[in-house]
Amino acid sequence: MRILVIRKDNIGDLVCTTPLFARLRAHWPEARISALVTRYNLPVLTGNPHLDTVYSYQKAKHRGPDESWLGIYAQRATLFLTLRRLRFDWILLPGGPHPSALRAAQLLNPGQVIVRTQTPPGAHEVECVLQVARPLGITETAPPPPTRVLPDPRAQTLLSPLPRDGRRRIGLHISARKPAQRWPAERCIDLIRQLHARGERVLLFWSPGAANNPLHPGDDDKAGQILHAVGDLAVTPMPTQALPELIEGLALCQGVICSDGGAMHLAAGLGKPIVCFFGNSDAQRWHPWGPPYRLLQPASQRVDDIATQEVLAAFDGLMNP
Repeated sequence: MRILVIRKDNIGDLVCTTPLFARLRAHWPEARISALVTRYNLPVLTGNPHLDTVYSYQKAKHRGPDESWLGIYAQRATLFLTLRRLRFDWILLPGGPHPSALRAAQLLNPGQVIVRTQTPPGAHEVECVLQVARPLGITETAPPPPTRVLPDPRAQTLLSPLPRDGRRRIGLHISARKPAQRWPAERCIDLIRQLHARGERVLLFWSPGAANNPLHPGDDDKAGQILHAVGDLAVTPMPTQALPELIEGLALCQGVICSDGGAMHLAAGLGKPIVCFFGNSDAQRWHPWGPPYRLLQPASQRVDDIATQEVLAAFDGLMNP
């Protein structure tokens, strides 16, 4: 039995697909289970014990300075020829009937393609993803397993050593793609000061780069404002240039405070307790799956309406139950 799962979406979508791999492996222990993802998301599946092979390709918009458009499309064509020769029995599209995923599946000429067609109201993305396994006889009624992400040991060399001062390490991720999901720098500063007074060390995570970068907007200015304001408090800057660094950095934390997004789902996959901010996104569908968490979503659906004291109260209830 050869099964291929195609998931070419964002980081959080791929993290929420990891319980599907666990269910497939439990149901078909002798099958050859593979995944096709983008090279950008590939580190999410590093070391995943339920997959035999992970195939990846580079999106043209993510090409590096030493990559050409022609080279990217030539590599993709070679990959698809290789996959077509494998003659998969099943190709699963847990992300739904997206045209590019459907075209990819049809090019590989599998025995059958199964597409997720529904998103039931009130269901979590993990539960929605598992619907695609029903035609394979996987119909368990037990709650899905937690999401799972493993740090790449090679990423440890990319991070600066952390001070060994006995303080508990709390990750604070300040970047968010949607404006309504961004917590103001002034509140971050206030939170860091109060956590420092309680004996915590904050690992400050952000997406490096300029805010006006059209492809990968960064938060260097916001991080600089925060670091300048907190001075010599117990704060460790964690500008993660690549996804393996972010995963490894989050793995070093005892708890994480962040907005809804890829970093939140990575922290959930690492089993970290999370205080998460939700703005105008669907908390029922996208909340952390697996670890303990406290979710803050104001009536205005704007993260900047969340007060520092609300965050501290949620943090206390989470870390000191």
